[in-house]
Order: sequence, then C-alpha cells, then structure tokens
Amino acid sequence: MISFKQKGDFSKLSRFFERAKEVVHMGNLDKYGRAGVAALSAATPKDSGETASSWEYEIKRTKTTVSIVFNNTNIQNGVPIAIILQYGHATNNGGYVEGVDYINPAIKPIFERIANDAWKEVTQV
Repeated sequence: MISFKQKGDFSKLSRFFERAKEVVHMGNLDKYGRAGVAALSAATPKDSGETASSWEYEIKRTKTTVSIVFNNTNIQNGVPIAIILQYGHATNNGGYVEGVDYINPAIKPIFERIANDAWKEVTQV
C-alpha cells in the first residue's frame, strides 16, 4: 500500500507571487509596444506604404491582467488590409492572392523579449 502525507500550505508560494506581481513594472510595456509597432511596420509588405505606417498599439488593463494589443488602422471598404496581406484574398476577376506570414515572425522576438525580461524581474525577487 502506498500512502502520502502532506502538511503545510501554499502561503510561501502565494507571498512569492504577490511580491513578483509588484516587481514586474507594467510601465515598461510602452517600450515593448513601440518595439512591436516598429517590427510590424518594417515587416509589412509595402506597395503604397499605407498599411506599414498604420500600426499602433494599446495597453489594456483589468484588475488581473495587462495586455498589449496591436492594431492596424488601414481599412479599405470595411476590409482590414493587414489581415488580407497576412492570410490572402480573392480578387475581382476570380483569382486569389496568397497571403504572406509577416506578422508572426515580426512580433515573435518582441514576445520573447517580454517573457525573458519579465522572468528576470520575477526571479530577482
């Protein structure tokens, strides 16, 4: 027969998470937002350059989360141009223009930098 006994609680872990939450400086998200906009602008396929220059970011905060949301404001006839460049689209004459995956490769290093920097701050507690 196998038996397990456990005593104690998760109070130390809870204290660690509370301290970690206080240490992570959410004000630094502006620098990641600016870096993301720069990366997306540089990676966006350019014809007129309007889509590349239409990237912006917003920091959304709730009681429990903080998010960086990247948007592209170039919308033509209700169609978000950045999305059809990414995923492709049909043409008026029945053809199809294949999409180019430019968003994911551009933004991945930014996400990795956020994760690495947050981990460094949390582990220095």
